[in-house]
Amino acid sequence: MTFSYMITDENGIHARPAGMLVKFAKEMTDKITVKNKDKSADATKLFALMGLGAKKGDTLEFTVTGDNAEETIIKLREFCLKTF
Repeated sequence: MTFSYMITDENGIHARPAGMLVKFAKEMTDKITVKNKDKSADATKLFALMGLGAKKGDTLEFTVTGDNAEETIIKLREFCLKTF
């Protein structure tokens, strides 16, 4: 399952929100992958997320695979609205 989210935070994805995403992803049982333009990263890897270079206005594509993907997508969408 996938969903897209456009970053509205002025600073894009910097260390603090990236760290929060890593923590969130590690709490989930499903695998979360984040794509920005031509780069993708495992959501549990801080430096990989920061390497995406996501800035305000960029649209991230999240892919969730696993048995609870629908539930994880709902939680992930809520997380993104609060964080980015």
